[in-house]
Amino acid sequence: MNIGSIPLANNLFVAPMAGVTDRPFRQLCKSLGAGYAVSEMVTSRRDLWNTLKTSRRANHEGEIGPIAVQIAGTDAPMMAEAAAYNIDRGAQIIDINMGCPAKKVCNKWAGSALMQDETLALQIIEAVVAACAPRNVPVTLKMRTGWCQSHKNAVTLAQAAQSAGVQMVTVHGRTREQGYGGQAEYDTIAAVKAALQIPVVANGDIDTPEKARDVLAQTGADAIMVGRAAQGSPWIFREIAHFLATGTHLAPPLVAEVRRLLLDHLQDHYDLYGEYSGVRTARKHIGWYVKALPGGEAFRARMNLLEDSELQVSAVKDYFDELGSRMDRVTVNRMNKLTDQQEESGAALA
Repeated sequence: MNIGSIPLANNLFVAPMAGVTDRPFRQLCKSLGAGYAVSEMVTSRRDLWNTLKTSRRANHEGEIGPIAVQIAGTDAPMMAEAAAYNIDRGAQIIDINMGCPAKKVCNKWAGSALMQDETLALQIIEAVVAACAPRNVPVTLKMRTGWCQSHKNAVTLAQAAQSAGVQMVTVHGRTREQGYGGQAEYDTIAAVKAALQIPVVANGDIDTPEKARDVLAQTGADAIMVGRAAQGSPWIFREIAHFLATGTHLAPPLVAEVRRLLLDHLQDHYDLYGEYSGVRTARKHIGWYVKALPGGEAFRARMNLLEDSELQVSAVKDYFDELGSRMDRVTVNRMNKLTDQQEESGAALA
């Protein structure tokens, strides 16, 4: 599929997540099968553009295209200016955030709070499209089903966005009121898809290959967007791609591959954030990788006390080396047991 004139590798997308989808994480997901990844949201406030946080989010050095940047704010001219600012720094697609449910965002009437004011939301959309069109940069929109259960206006807003020139709409199947609780629903996404001619992306609770297949079928969406399920399991994209293509499951990654992926991820992470911030912000990623693994919680507790990148890397290596050794021993024991059973069976037959 395309976003405007920009072709995508496939229809499996990484959701923008504050504090998660930085450049190293986006690069990792793309290398493991994601066709598209959107940046963490960048503020439209000019006075914050020179802060370390924003400068990192606007840094796309070496990033695999297409480069998509999400912007957030409540003032139409400021949002237009933010779009131009990010295009100057490499953005090839601009995404407007009307989906973030965080209180600190919604309290400023940004993110999903904009869905309560359709007039302002449309003004922002029109201003951003006007700023991007002369530079042939497509604009996309991410939103929720509505502000609350009694006010689901995703279809109305999506239609207005399409008329204003937006070239793709992503809908998270929850209201802002739900946050990330409860279950995502897909009927509203299906209604948005039925009402539009531009591509529609389904988002929310897509955490297995089967769920990806079912959501695509139920909504008719052109693509799916995966968020939390990719945290610590970035290979979920290749697993989904394999399942959609073949109907069979791809084997999970071996311990040695997970070790390599995590260590490469850590190096890219340190390169972007530096020693002090890099070690601290890497902790959550390491925790996600090991959460479901044997001894993972205990290792995470020990690792969170480390304040040096070399010690952090060394601890990760030791953990996965031991895990790999344990897994190898389990495999050998199983093979030995199987051999013994076969020999006993052969002896009995003799």
